[in-house]
Amino acid sequence: MVDKAIQRLAAEDAYSEELAKLREWDTAPVPPGWVLSPFAVEHFILGNEELGIERKFVASRELISRVIISLATNRGVMLIGEPGTAKSWLSELLACAVSGHSKLIIQGGAVSHYSQLLYDWNKALLQRDGPTKEALIPGPVYRGMAAGQLVRFEELARCPQMVQDAILAVLSERQIQIPELSGADATLYARDGFNIIASSNSLDKGLFDMSAALKRRMNFETIDAISDINDEMDVVQREATKLLRRSGVDLTLDPMIVEMLVTVFHELRNGVTLSGRSTDRLAAAVMSTAEAVSVAHALGVYAHYYSEGKMEAADLIHFLLGATLKDNLQDRRRVKHYFDTEVINKQGKHWHELYGQSYLLKA
Repeated sequence: MVDKAIQRLAAEDAYSEELAKLREWDTAPVPPGWVLSPFAVEHFILGNEELGIERKFVASRELISRVIISLATNRGVMLIGEPGTAKSWLSELLACAVSGHSKLIIQGGAVSHYSQLLYDWNKALLQRDGPTKEALIPGPVYRGMAAGQLVRFEELARCPQMVQDAILAVLSERQIQIPELSGADATLYARDGFNIIASSNSLDKGLFDMSAALKRRMNFETIDAISDINDEMDVVQREATKLLRRSGVDLTLDPMIVEMLVTVFHELRNGVTLSGRSTDRLAAAVMSTAEAVSVAHALGVYAHYYSEGKMEAADLIHFLLGATLKDNLQDRRRVKHYFDTEVINKQGKHWHELYGQSYLLKA
């Protein structure tokens, strides 16, 4: 039974009913070590109305199928994209659908030695008994290889070269040598179903370049921001509503305010308005869909606790400030210019109420 006090459920727990439904429905060929067929994994991610499967990620079917098929081979997958394009979410969905488990995660920025990926030793047992299998502490890659499960590697480019070399060896040989042990315990062979799905932030290149050899062993897929504003509004409405429910807030997001929020994010992110006019792009803020979801969530929580459950267009700017204005002084000028040239001309009382708060943008 899932603990309702958990702030964020893993995908396999949040969508356990859908996964069970797909396992029962799935009659397509299943790769060795996988829980579902590639066909069913695709339906889990992109949705299937007839089966009651929710769409969880916005992308072309061709991109999702390429990633799925790559994971069914001996090539890893590298997801490249700007912050907030849901690369981590896609890798989590893939891991839970393919392996039934998404919790084998490596955060590249926190890894300084390959032992954190592969294995380490219990020092007390090592001193007492010497190197034994019982004294070995398996890392996430070791566990994924032993269990035949996908391993998620976040921000691979932030890892030092020797860590990347360890991943290269694993992807090439599909085994880990443990020289401290002997006999059958000295080699761990990857089980069917094991692979690595990595991600890298295209804006934050990290400290270390990936070697050409490692790149050759991974298929690269670029995850772009959502281009269709209706798709983006659907994501923001759906995901922010889920966050509100988990926050104990029973409130329906005002679709008109969600449309305003997504429009502002969409236009500032792309540097082009919906009508085709050029506008300023911000230097320090990505204005991603993920951030728009966070702003909608915060606005709903504010309405619940401070406005008797009523969302006001004029309140939106207070939550836009934290998302748009980071550590670049010129971005305040850019946002003010956007309000003075675009927001002021948009039709509707709600837009006029939003513009009425633009004095807060003054330096």
